[in-house]
Order: sequence, then structure tokens, then C-alpha cells
Amino acid sequence: MSDMKLTNEKMHTFDGHDKIGVFKSGEKLTDFGEKQNAANEALAANINDLIVRVCALEDKQLQHAEIMKKLAEELTAFRKELDRLRLSDKLNTSAVERLNRAISLAQGDTED
Repeated sequence: MSDMKLTNEKMHTFDGHDKIGVFKSGEKLTDFGEKQNAANEALAANINDLIVRVCALEDKQLQHAEIMKKLAEELTAFRKELDRLRLSDKLNTSAVERLNRAISLAQGDTED
């Protein structure tokens, strides 16, 4: 961050509405120009700092977007695997029940 903090005092480049004599107008104009240059420097430094900060935020946003994309892909793969396991569990449970009934019938049990 720039050391040149913007303050009302730094941005104040015109000192007053006094009548300026012919011989003092060059001096006043030089004073105004110097103050305006200092204000412009402060503004430029702060704008450049803001540009750097915005660029850093954009980089972070891109990184976060990439991370979120990877997480979404992993979540999709996890859901597919979970669905596969659920189906496999259901099929295995049904197969075990059928085998159990077949064994019971083979042994002559008719209690179901």
C-alpha cells in the first residue's frame, strides 16, 4: 500500500479567493501547480495500489474458481461411487436373501 495516503489537506490545492496582484500571480500559480502535482502524485500512487490489489484479487478469484471446479469434479465422482456402492449393497443383500431362502427351502424350512 502506498505511503501517500489521500487526505483532504493533500487534495486542497487552491488556497483562497484573495485578489491576486499582477506581480504575485506567477507565484500563486506556481504554488497552485506544485500543490496540484503533489495531489496528482498521491492520486496516482493510490490508483496504482488499487490496480495491484484488484489484480491480486482477480488472481485469487481464478484460483478459487479452479479449486471449486476440482471440488465439483471430485464430488461428482464421489456421488457416482456412492451410487455404485448402494446398488451393489442392494444387489448383494437381495442375493443373500435369495440364497438364504433357497437354503431354507432345501432344508425343508417353511417358516417365511
